[in-house]
Amino acid sequence: MTLVNKSFDLLNFRITYKEAPIHLLEKFAFKDVNSAHETFLEHLQMKECLILQTCNRVEIFAVIEEEPNLQKIISYWADHSNLSTEEFSKIVEIVRGEEVIRHLLKLVAGLDSLVIGEDQILGQVKRSYEFSRSNNYLGSFLSIIFEKSLRVGSKVRSLTGINKGRVSVGSVAVSVAEESIGRLNDKKILLIGSGEGASLIAKALKQRNVSFMNTSRTYERAKSFAESLSGMPIMFEDALISLHSMDIIFVSTTAPYYLLTHDRIKKTMGAKNTSLLIFDLSNPRTVEDSISQIDNVFLFNLDQIGGIVQRNLEWRKAEIQSADKIIEEEMKNMDLLLKRRKADPVVVSVFRNVDKIRKRELNKALSILGPKIGPQEGKIIEQFSHALLEGIMSTPMNNLRRQVQNDKYDEQELMRLAAKLFNYENEANLQ
Repeated sequence: MTLVNKSFDLLNFRITYKEAPIHLLEKFAFKDVNSAHETFLEHLQMKECLILQTCNRVEIFAVIEEEPNLQKIISYWADHSNLSTEEFSKIVEIVRGEEVIRHLLKLVAGLDSLVIGEDQILGQVKRSYEFSRSNNYLGSFLSIIFEKSLRVGSKVRSLTGINKGRVSVGSVAVSVAEESIGRLNDKKILLIGSGEGASLIAKALKQRNVSFMNTSRTYERAKSFAESLSGMPIMFEDALISLHSMDIIFVSTTAPYYLLTHDRIKKTMGAKNTSLLIFDLSNPRTVEDSISQIDNVFLFNLDQIGGIVQRNLEWRKAEIQSADKIIEEEMKNMDLLLKRRKADPVVVSVFRNVDKIRKRELNKALSILGPKIGPQEGKIIEQFSHALLEGIMSTPMNNLRRQVQNDKYDEQELMRLAAKLFNYENEANLQ
């Protein structure tokens, strides 16, 4: 299978969470994406370029004519990242040809993600594609494979369970809260913590448009957390005083001691007429286990929530084989699509040349007939000329497209032959 034209090369350069810790990936990102695109296109041989940047990856997709100068591209990116070329070369991954397309299909399907089957990557790829296209950084080749790939990403999700079941501790905890207590929009919720685990809970609440209060050991951290992830900051001491007014408490901290003790919650429930859900997602635990023995208190810990996450992950992993099968089928379809597109310049030019002949002969005939026919008859003759051209030319041109897809034939030789048969005006472009 040959997915790439002999006259150019398709490449993918990438650094992902597999090669570098997530907290260091920002080092390799391009802060001025427009400038980076322009540098790659104007100074580093690229004919087409798309840059994809997420918290888990920085990738460059490129179409390059002639033999690419990989060292020059690597040196530019290494300098940008303040690394030596030698250091950078150890972590950058480069693939070419059909492996780029296979990687892209796996990427949009969620198979290359840190969390298998996650949906966010599909939107991220789409936004990067639309940005590069709107700024004219793409040509027809990357446009074709990205449009097709985005459709494949949606297809994989609709035909498999690769994205089914929540797989972040935060999102699972919020889902369990919903199942236990009903809609969360009218509930009073307190989130204790301001780290990564707390941010996952906050994002899950925000997705549901649920308001909540947030507290941390310092008010400044709670305020900063709320500014970036919504929520209403509250001082830690005030939060402890208001526990009796809460319906749900999420705790995700790294405190080396119990933040919520049995005595504190026992006292809280003495001033409360309704139940209280507490989620202790800290490691080590920061909610005393004996709290679960208090009437109307329902305590969920990290082991329980983690068990649900693990089951959902196993479910997704079981769907990888089905997703891979779809991707390999789509690789064949992509091959046929790209081969068929190679015949388009010849087909378009042949139709254009033959249409010139049609117009010329139509004008001659109308001139000879002159006043013998009226406007209506002239219109009928013109429609007849279009139908005649279409009827004669469609079959050979469709056959040309089909034969170009057939591996038995040399596609370049087929197009050169068609060019000679129809006096193709830009035959030099086929060389």
